[in-house]
Amino acid sequence: MATQKLYAGAKLRETRQRLGLTQKDFAQKLGISLPYLNQMENNNRPVSTSVVLALAQEFGFDVTELATGDSERLVSDMREALADPLFSDAPPLADLRLTASNAPALARAFLDLHRAYRQTHERLASLDEALGREDARGQASPWEEVRDFFHYCDNYVDAIDRAAERFSAGPGPRNTGIRAEAALAQAGVAITRSDAPQVRDYDPETRRLTLAARVTPETQTFQMLLQYALVAQDKLIEATLDQARFHSDAARAIAKIGLANYFAGAAMMPYAAFLAAAQTTRHDLEMLAHRFGASIEQVAHRLSTLQRPSAKGVPFFFVRVDQAGTITKRHSATRLQFARFGGACPLWNVHQAFEMPGRFLRQLAETPDGVRYISLARDVSKPGGSFGAPVRRFAIALGCEVRHAPALVYADGLDVDNPRAFEPIGISCRICERPACHQRSVPPLERRLTVDPNTRGVLPYVVD
Repeated sequence: MATQKLYAGAKLRETRQRLGLTQKDFAQKLGISLPYLNQMENNNRPVSTSVVLALAQEFGFDVTELATGDSERLVSDMREALADPLFSDAPPLADLRLTASNAPALARAFLDLHRAYRQTHERLASLDEALGREDARGQASPWEEVRDFFHYCDNYVDAIDRAAERFSAGPGPRNTGIRAEAALAQAGVAITRSDAPQVRDYDPETRRLTLAARVTPETQTFQMLLQYALVAQDKLIEATLDQARFHSDAARAIAKIGLANYFAGAAMMPYAAFLAAAQTTRHDLEMLAHRFGASIEQVAHRLSTLQRPSAKGVPFFFVRVDQAGTITKRHSATRLQFARFGGACPLWNVHQAFEMPGRFLRQLAETPDGVRYISLARDVSKPGGSFGAPVRRFAIALGCEVRHAPALVYADGLDVDNPRAFEPIGISCRICERPACHQRSVPPLERRLTVDPNTRGVLPYVVD
């Protein structure tokens, strides 16, 4: 069996520079010629056995470090960055490997530059917060800190997701609701149902869980799984929280509930089975809801979390808004980011969902950066459970970049190849630079305005 050749020019060069030696001095200490060293540092020749031994003898160098570089990780990170629609054509894999091996500093600089570009867009999306809060100069709120935690995890928490998948695959009833109730009973938790106003009420002293009988079966299942996560998966959740290093106890407490919610959704819709069903049904929300005993909102939310590195689904954004247009939930695995505070763009179809309850609304939309999306919107009502009780009304939106349209049943019949079919939408008026939008509420922050008292167009000012 042939021995694999070791090319470690970048690591060899870093070692020499760390020791403060010139190529000539380094070559002399290794007992090789200067041209030979130069060829190895540039990966034109593999590192020889004699050089490996000389490194260990002369400098006490741990030679295993030569083979444990981060070239493959750099290649993987560059491939992910180059998948950004900002780049029209990605370099071939061989070029990326050559860059990672021969110029790792350049590769890291490229990744830092791309990360800064993404963060700039995210900061723009948070400008509404800075302007809308009186305490904008203070630290981020606990809610925002938790929201950012999930955002920078790509809304996917591997340890929790896999634990939920193991729970669903274990022995016991196939019906998720019955399985959840049995698991709680095994953990010593008794369940009762009542007409109490609380959807879920757990007494840790008596280990009794009370569920509202008025809520839907899928909501009861979700709440049982959430409580099971808090009771039986506490060590895993706490370990995940320790790694997150939140800045306040309040943020940690909010995140704990968020992770328990995550477990519940992942247990109802286990990753591999749900991903396969989503692909088979072409992401038909109604079919998925029926198959997994979940609500439309739960299914849409779960679709936005399918970002397991080894088996990624379509990268979706998911939002929920109230009737005032305020975003109450937001997750995005796409380039589209949302205003952290305040309402969404009024041109977005999610607002129209309130006018047509029970219907799925489709929209082709283009953001100011030129990226095109397909967006699906639907109202979701939460009844109060009795006559006269207030009904909580929300609308949800689920969408992805239009290049994924063939994977969506909702794209059928839409003219995705016609640029004129895409409606212009933005994130927030304050950071949207479209000059003549007829729905603009405030001028863009970073543009100059001209006000002419003798002229009035769509807006009372002209954006320069």
